[in-house]
Amino acid sequence: MGNSTSSALSKEILEDLKLSTKFTENEISQWYENFQKQCPTGRISPEEFEQIYTRFFPESDAKSYARHVFRSFDTNDDGTLDFKEYIIALHMTSTGKTTRKLEWAFSLFDVDKNGYINKTEVTEICQAIFKLIPKEEQIKLPEDENTPEKRANKLWSYFEKKDNERLAEGEFIKGVIENENAMRLIHYEPLKQ
Repeated sequence: MGNSTSSALSKEILEDLKLSTKFTENEISQWYENFQKQCPTGRISPEEFEQIYTRFFPESDAKSYARHVFRSFDTNDDGTLDFKEYIIALHMTSTGKTTRKLEWAFSLFDVDKNGYINKTEVTEICQAIFKLIPKEEQIKLPEDENTPEKRANKLWSYFEKKDNERLAEGEFIKGVIENENAMRLIHYEPLKQ
């Protein structure tokens, strides 16, 4: 193997990542070094991604959520994430509520990747999100969102769709931007201690 190009991040990808994320050149290079150490092949498998996620959520079961996140960032559908897909994943799942993040959230909920979300998919993601919530926090949830099904029903209600209708990306983004509650329900924010 031993070609020198794999050890340095190409200028092209670096520029691209600086434009599409708010990370600095130093941060990206630092992550790349770690990435190279952890993933000598230059690719992350779903299992490795799950392990990374599990470290973020030691108190809960992050596996199914990690698998959905992985699917949403594996943009070329090759079953692995390369460095660029990985950094964009880090950026999208970190704080902020830009349109780009909501576009990502849409692709997270679009389980079958057909360009629409239906209520079944919303329920599936709500189940995955629920597993991220530690048991002691689940107990404190409001009555109308203390199960994955209730959370899905509440979230779906903001889009003003019937249960058998589907939701396009623009409608999803609009619904979430217009409802603070919907914004909160599409992901899990650990309670501030």
